[in-house]
Amino acid sequence: MIKPPLLEELPPPPTGMKGWPWTEASKSVPETIENGHPWPRITIVTPSYNQGSYIEKTIRSVLLQGYPNLEYMIFDGASTDGAVEVIRKYEPWLAYWESVKDRGQSHAINKGLQRASGSVLNWLNSDDYLLPNALARVGRLADAHPECVAWAGACRRVDTKGRIIAVYEPRNLTHDGFGDWYRTGYVSQPACFFSMEAVKKIGLVDEEIHWCMDYDYLLRLAGAGPFASTKEVLCDELWHPRCKNWADNGLMKAMVWTLQIKHGYQHIAVKEMAAIYDEWNRLRQGSPLYKLLWHLGIAWRTIRNNIRFGR
Repeated sequence: MIKPPLLEELPPPPTGMKGWPWTEASKSVPETIENGHPWPRITIVTPSYNQGSYIEKTIRSVLLQGYPNLEYMIFDGASTDGAVEVIRKYEPWLAYWESVKDRGQSHAINKGLQRASGSVLNWLNSDDYLLPNALARVGRLADAHPECVAWAGACRRVDTKGRIIAVYEPRNLTHDGFGDWYRTGYVSQPACFFSMEAVKKIGLVDEEIHWCMDYDYLLRLAGAGPFASTKEVLCDELWHPRCKNWADNGLMKAMVWTLQIKHGYQHIAVKEMAAIYDEWNRLRQGSPLYKLLWHLGIAWRTIRNNIRFGR
């Protein structure tokens, strides 16, 4: 395994960048867990394509965890925006990286899962970031609950200025909970780590799915065994115009319904479709005051989350 780098060993941050993970690192991680157990090996896979504006923060957020048993790999789809040059700067601390044309995000993730040697796995997209000491928290949770197929924490959704839009805590992490996605059961993908044993049981990510492949994988994981969770915040999920959840929002919703039908929750999908149509119709036909109140509700939730979490 590659020794986790110290802050001063990494390339200097871009001009003007301060704080985590530019000029700050995680607190030191002991050589073993407090109970004397060795840290489980954690493999992180980053799929990347033309995310040169964001990927350096992603890489540093992983490397500066100080986690003593980390395997980190990056699978880039032949980016042309400078991302490859950024990745190459951090090559000494990567277990593996490549930049070749691939068949999309799911294919890149699977290449990483097939190479992985960790007992705990996750993929971290090239515009999402781990928070300080996230991997130590995951390692402790996995050690405390070895019977589980996955270990999950909370995730913040943030904008490009670091302002918190929402905070998502894991809830109802069961197959039926995930069947009623978001309303009943939910977990943010970058905050959900899963076991190698589960991968061997359920297989790889479905490469035919280009939207919500994580949702499909969560349903499959939940069918294989129990999850353990913590309310500790593990990561930031960046919300920007090029991310799928923003750019392809309609397709994402449609794919959730498709996967609910695939996994036997068609009654929930149909009900959700009807509810969204009714809300849209009320907004379209509503008075100017109704529309103003609707938008103010969104603004208030954003302000409330930033106050609550100190941004």
